[in-house]
Amino acid sequence: MTVIDVSGPQAKAWLQHLLANDVERLHSPGRALYSTMLNERGGIVDDMIVYRLEEGYRLVVNASTRNQDLAWMQAHLDGFKVQLNERSELAMLAIQGPQARHKISELVTQSRGNLIQMLKPFEGQADGDWFIARTGYTGEDGLEIVLPANQAPGFFNDLVGAGISPIGLGARDTLRVEAGMNLYGQDIHQDVSPLASNMAWSIAWEPATRQFIGRSALEAERAGGVQHKLVGLVLEERGVLRAHQVVRIANVGEGEDHQW
Repeated sequence: MTVIDVSGPQAKAWLQHLLANDVERLHSPGRALYSTMLNERGGIVDDMIVYRLEEGYRLVVNASTRNQDLAWMQAHLDGFKVQLNERSELAMLAIQGPQARHKISELVTQSRGNLIQMLKPFEGQADGDWFIARTGYTGEDGLEIVLPANQAPGFFNDLVGAGISPIGLGARDTLRVEAGMNLYGQDIHQDVSPLASNMAWSIAWEPATRQFIGRSALEAERAGGVQHKLVGLVLEERGVLRAHQVVRIANVGEGEDHQW
């Protein structure tokens, strides 16, 4: 992932212009929300989690879209008094599952263990040079921990030593599919809107005076009726859904599970 810290006297106003969701909803430091960042056509430049910090905000965006995200943000500073700080010296580990918080609490300092137990879903706070968040991309409870990159290998080894098994992207993918979480570059991209990708819940329409990038296009799409929409499939028998599998519907035909 790519971590970008946003600071400056107009950080909130800039993010309210940049994102489809509204950071005004983050009433206190530690709170987090999910949002898309749109182009003028309403297509998704990227999706991200935004955390409110004591001073400013932290954005966690996709690593594969790092270059386009930073270029887009820089191009739309538009005179706002805002500073962007890419935290390339940091790494992130995601530990997910019903026992994740309990097991990690036993491996870290007491203050970090207390923080882990205190965090509510979609909250993240700093403890020293670590940032611990109760978020994830699996549909399970768990944590995402941002820490100095030079500490990440040692902590990773501690996790494995405690019996927490590493998984690959394929296993992660089955979990996020079951949870209905979209994958950038496959389910969502710059030619797909949040309305078409079953993500209307991530758009803050109110207040109507907030003119975020892409709002006019979304309003036109909503008024005209969404022509294509991402839907979920339910397996009636045991199996694993992966990309490019054929979907057949009686008396309709067949297609792929992510065809736009």
